[in-house]
Amino acid sequence: MRVFITGATGFIGAHLVPELLQAGHHVIGLCRSEEGAKKLAQAGAEPFFGDVNDLSRLRAGALSADGVIHTAFNHDFARVRQHSEEDRAVIEALGEALTGSGKPLIVTSGTGLVERRLGEDCVIETDTHAGSAKTPRAATEEAANAILAKNVHVIVMRLPQVHDTHHQGRIAHHIRLAKEKGYVAYIGDGQNRLPAVHVADAVRLFRVALEHGRPGGFYHAVAEEGVAMREIAQVIGTGLRLPVESITADAASSYFGVLAGLASLDLAASGDLTRQELGWTPTGPSLLSDLRQMEWASH
Repeated sequence: MRVFITGATGFIGAHLVPELLQAGHHVIGLCRSEEGAKKLAQAGAEPFFGDVNDLSRLRAGALSADGVIHTAFNHDFARVRQHSEEDRAVIEALGEALTGSGKPLIVTSGTGLVERRLGEDCVIETDTHAGSAKTPRAATEEAANAILAKNVHVIVMRLPQVHDTHHQGRIAHHIRLAKEKGYVAYIGDGQNRLPAVHVADAVRLFRVALEHGRPGGFYHAVAEEGVAMREIAQVIGTGLRLPVESITADAASSYFGVLAGLASLDLAASGDLTRQELGWTPTGPSLLSDLRQMEWASH
């Protein structure tokens, strides 16, 4: 299969490209620079020059492929609404190119934007997203639902915290704040949780969903349903040799800034239905294990 990937040189994409190549697929990777093109070519992929917000180039890339995986997203928390609406436009453009073709399109979302049902411990695949008016990032799933209604074989991949020993996503912001403030903070008793998956397990699920996922499928790439923020803070404190402190919810804004709303949420999520349907079994290291193995001097 010829697979067009956005975000091909990013964290997820850099691991997804070899995963697909090793499975025998031909990979076409979107890139903006000669440096990115060189990395893709060295990996064995075909570079495709363009910017993710250049919708005409995106449509051309999608039309040249048998399937598309959209992983690109700007994770600037200060401008999340703008970048979420840009993502909506990207998904609409990809959907326009693939309408009626039967070719799979995987769009990348997050478990954190899903509405938990009253009384439930964690979100599951059949739970629906919050509206974008409340949670801007939900624009991604609104766009996916819209193109599904137009006969596009769209699949939604909801990611938790994706990690290895070099990249920690949102946790990188916690590490940066701890170094700035001189201590590691968590809110209250710190029992609110963050779900997680090792990047190798995540990209394997992307591949399996591309090959076997059903139209309209919502999948959770969740290996650990929830790691307590207090445990995460303690590992960061040990790594940075900084004290770890509980702060009140009222103090969250002054410490966490734009992350304050996320820092207090319990975001536990299940991937059980995904495992059952696609036969996916995560085997990678845990989040805390990878944090303990980090090169702290370089962070």
